[in-house]
Amino acid sequence: MQKTILITGATDGIGLETARMLVSLGHHVLLHGRNQAKLDQLERTLSALSDAGHVESYVSDVSHMANVERLAKAVSEKHDKLDVLINNAGVYRAPDRITLDGLDVRFAVNTIAPYLLTRRLVPLLGVSGRVINLSSAAQFPVHPEALAGRGELSDGAAYAQSKLALTMWSRRMALALREDGPAIIAVNPGSMLGSKMVKQAYGVAGGDLRIGAEILCRAALSEEFSAASGRYFDNDIGHFSSPHPDALNPQKCAEIERVIEAILAEIAQKKCDYH
Repeated sequence: MQKTILITGATDGIGLETARMLVSLGHHVLLHGRNQAKLDQLERTLSALSDAGHVESYVSDVSHMANVERLAKAVSEKHDKLDVLINNAGVYRAPDRITLDGLDVRFAVNTIAPYLLTRRLVPLLGVSGRVINLSSAAQFPVHPEALAGRGELSDGAAYAQSKLALTMWSRRMALALREDGPAIIAVNPGSMLGSKMVKQAYGVAGGDLRIGAEILCRAALSEEFSAASGRYFDNDIGHFSSPHPDALNPQKCAEIERVIEAILAEIAQKKCDYH
């Protein structure tokens, strides 16, 4: 059965390979990226595959929360149902660390944007949908001040904190929605795979991207993930596992969600004040 699947960060790395696999399986894939020319080329390439499903694209720089809102609105205007959201877009290092919203770009893209996008698309996903959040084996205790854009962190520290924060809100939101919303699952697709991010961070070619893409396709489509809401899948060991202990701590997860909501409320207030 054909599913409608949105993949953020679909023009590179694991996102691109996942999009290729899902389109080849005949699914209707919504591609997101920051670069219109790359999206147009990818749309043409994927549409030419044998047994290709329908492909459409959305351009948006999700480091800016207003763009995340517009992306959700654009998808909602074209679709009344979404089967799967794969929050794949991620940043390890960027030339401009502070975003238009005054946030650390690593937290903005890796943690806050997928939270906001998921919140906005929950009505389209309904109770049968799935949200697959790309976590990482790199998980480090989150400093709320850093999450809110205050303080200096190395690329590695910011990335590891942003991925734990993503894993924490994934579990928190899953437990809050329970049977009233989609399954929300955090997935480490595999360490040191050959993405642009790994090459940038470690200067190595990395492993086969299909390893990560295959687990994301499984998470999106297979029955084994249908009742896995709130859980963490570690593809380094090939099964569900425990994330960092902070992700299993209800109080700490609630604090991360509180900080994210406060950030979004402040951004919304500034927008109202401006207008």
